[in-house]
Amino acid sequence: MPPKISTDQRRARLAVRHHLAAPAASVADAVAGVVALHATDPATVHLSASARLAAPAVPAVERALYDERSLLRLLGMRRTVFVTDLDTAALVQAGCAADIVVKQRKLLEQHLGQQGHPENVPEPAAWLAEVEASVEAALRARGSATAQQLSEDEPRLRQQLLMAAGKPYEAIGNVTSRVLFLLAAGGRIARGRPRGSWLSSQYVWHPLDEWVPGGLRAYEPAEARVGLARRWLRAYGPAPVSDLRWWTGWTAGQVKQALAALGPVEVDLDAGPGVVLPDDLEPVPEPGPWVAFLPALDPTPMGWQERDWFLGPHRAALFDRSGNVGPTVWASGRVVGGWAQRVSGEVVFRLLEDVGAETGAMVAAEAEKCARWFGEVRATPRFRTPLERELAG
Repeated sequence: MPPKISTDQRRARLAVRHHLAAPAASVADAVAGVVALHATDPATVHLSASARLAAPAVPAVERALYDERSLLRLLGMRRTVFVTDLDTAALVQAGCAADIVVKQRKLLEQHLGQQGHPENVPEPAAWLAEVEASVEAALRARGSATAQQLSEDEPRLRQQLLMAAGKPYEAIGNVTSRVLFLLAAGGRIARGRPRGSWLSSQYVWHPLDEWVPGGLRAYEPAEARVGLARRWLRAYGPAPVSDLRWWTGWTAGQVKQALAALGPVEVDLDAGPGVVLPDDLEPVPEPGPWVAFLPALDPTPMGWQERDWFLGPHRAALFDRSGNVGPTVWASGRVVGGWAQRVSGEVVFRLLEDVGAETGAMVAAEAEKCARWFGEVRATPRFRTPLERELAG
């Protein structure tokens, strides 16, 4: 019989390892506890870190990202932008982004050859390779640059594509962002400080090997996948193998190969079979009662595909149709409600189940703390969810 690991034990591990039951000692610890912070919405990076620290973390996160450069914003799992430490970034680059860039380059070459506007690009593969090299050279000459500056240096970035011709959603757009996407996913350029506040997603680009002196450590893809799977299991295990495959975006074969190298132990979860690292079978002491307000796209609720063991019946209210989570209220390892920030700055919440008077008072106090995180800043989640929209008014 495989060892049994209960749902209560999974919740205890989540609380301790994700720094939700007690604050992390540093930004680095907060990030490492969840492997990577989601960064599609710039606000998530700062709010997720703040939720795991004793004080608001915007200055500390910015210092780690842009001054110390011990954290890096990069494309990774499931074609999503994340913030990780440099060691994890190297694993993500070799284990995830390298596959993504191959597929996306082929797709862009196809679009250039078939959907160019006003005319198609002849020999699109050669054209694209030349433009990429030219853009990278222009960036190195400048040292850093915005997308607009690079399109001035390399006018071919303004090449247009006609997408969904004849459809109601037909659109014409430049290839600028897609070429920069390829260069970033290929580990050639990096997103630096945004233009404007920490809520901005308009970044200044830098050559990666200048932003991170010497660049990221080089890994063989299979070796990188083993390292990344180990980190995910340490933070999110025990879990079904399907959760690892979903989180990474790997093929079934890639997941099987990575796990074969790790030799995880099969365990019996309340919801079915799962795996855990062989040195991670001992139970984690259950922390005392805790509550947390986690932002939209926080890595904890987005860490698993199968979420019933902590989400219960609340999916419809708290996720959008694409599977993006909105702001969530947590109590001792379970999602118990949602929250939103109003234009006034007030943070309001709704509990979706009875949590009792003591936990309810803790939730109300956490709402006030969350409002202090924001101060005068107003941040609307990039992906709106039903309860968040309703509460925000």
